[in-house]
Amino acid sequence: KRGGYGGGGSADGSRGRDGSSGQGGGRGQSRGSSASGGGARGNQKKAPERNARDLALEAMLRVENGAFSHVLMPSMLRTSTLAPIDRAQVTNLVYSTLRGRGRVDYLLSKVLDRPLDAIEQPVVAGLRLGVQELLNGVAPHAAVGETVESIGRRRPMAKGFANGVLRSVSRLGPEWPWPEGDSDAAVAIRTSHPEWLVARLRADLGHDLAAKVLDANDTVPGVTLRLNPRFSTLDELIGDLEDSGVTVERGRLMPNALVVSGTGDPRTLPAVSEGRATPQDEASQAVAAAIGAQPGERILDICSAPGGKTTAIAEAMGDSGFILAGDRYAGRVRLVMDGAERLGLVSIHTFVGDARDVPIAPASFDRVLLDAPCSGLGVLRRRAEARWRISPDDPEVLGKLQQEMLLEASRLVKPGGLLAYSVCTLSSDETIGVDKWAQSALPRFEAQPIPASPWIAHGRGALLTPDAAGTDGMYLLLLKAPE
Repeated sequence: KRGGYGGGGSADGSRGRDGSSGQGGGRGQSRGSSASGGGARGNQKKAPERNARDLALEAMLRVENGAFSHVLMPSMLRTSTLAPIDRAQVTNLVYSTLRGRGRVDYLLSKVLDRPLDAIEQPVVAGLRLGVQELLNGVAPHAAVGETVESIGRRRPMAKGFANGVLRSVSRLGPEWPWPEGDSDAAVAIRTSHPEWLVARLRADLGHDLAAKVLDANDTVPGVTLRLNPRFSTLDELIGDLEDSGVTVERGRLMPNALVVSGTGDPRTLPAVSEGRATPQDEASQAVAAAIGAQPGERILDICSAPGGKTTAIAEAMGDSGFILAGDRYAGRVRLVMDGAERLGLVSIHTFVGDARDVPIAPASFDRVLLDAPCSGLGVLRRRAEARWRISPDDPEVLGKLQQEMLLEASRLVKPGGLLAYSVCTLSSDETIGVDKWAQSALPRFEAQPIPASPWIAHGRGALLTPDAAGTDGMYLLLLKAPE
């Protein structure tokens, strides 16, 4: 067990305060962060350059202090001077460390004589990055030496401590001492999830499906684009993307979806910036398509920001009709309009308001979509740090909020119109729990047929798990209003 440094040079080992300010890739799995420990020493990977390590450490600190990695990383990389290969390495390192924190902290606990919260943030963040590099197959001398130097540039007194800790961890591998057995605690460490979340997914989905979801959460999400059929054909878009130097594959779920690799921030692609395509996961594309909106109809998207489903619906309608898109915050509503303007859509109009009290006359819309705020358990592979931020109480609390929103949404549907409820989560409280509530609170609303496989029946709705087609996890419930 390693001791001797407590942060800030303090004798009692108390934690100091950090003074700092704080994905792209293919569809395949990121096995560098798998429970097996990544590449063995016989197939070691190159370590990131020094300034890439410093950027990774800065990113980890900002996320620790509340930033969202999927927003932060593209922003930091856009303003960096890193070469493309180093950008890819630092992106993989940060995301794999955030996803793999459970495994990383377990290994650190094997060699530390104190809890991590007794050590300064910059040192903890650096140690986590170094351990993840060992798991990713980086040669121990590089993973340890360069990480120690990066930590030392922020906390010089911690270099010796960090060197000892990382060398001790390196000696645990490459046959890493993961706990055996099928207990929630053991599975939580091997799959790098909170123990409560493993127990919840097993209870809600069953052990077999939960195991597939937990594994899928440890994969690298692909970058998926949606064709704007008003500006391009699919073949033309493929050609444009290949001319930009990216690799393109057809989507597995939606006809107008393309999965691209070899790009960083997809917003920098000319096809995206010029409005011929929009970044959007296939699960979200599928929800928009399931609405079945027709040209000339009146559509309400209550919780619309950032606007991916709103613009997909408008494109499906040929930009003919009236779409009202709302959100609680003006800044997020602006994101919807920015997307509409980039795609040349004029049928979208916006409002700012609470989805539980929409100031609109009853029975005003042919179709109403409530894509409700949720715990996000279906997008954990994409939101790398989210699993460590979600509280065990969140699904139940959010389920009650979703019920209030769905009740208000039901008021706004015309007789015979469609009410659609979707959430990018897998918890029973927010899926079949809301469906059961709706059967009692909205007894005259009739459930409609669910999408085809790989969606699976879940209550009266449908569930798409992230293992099924390499998409985000999603729940969808379609209800027809009484005539």
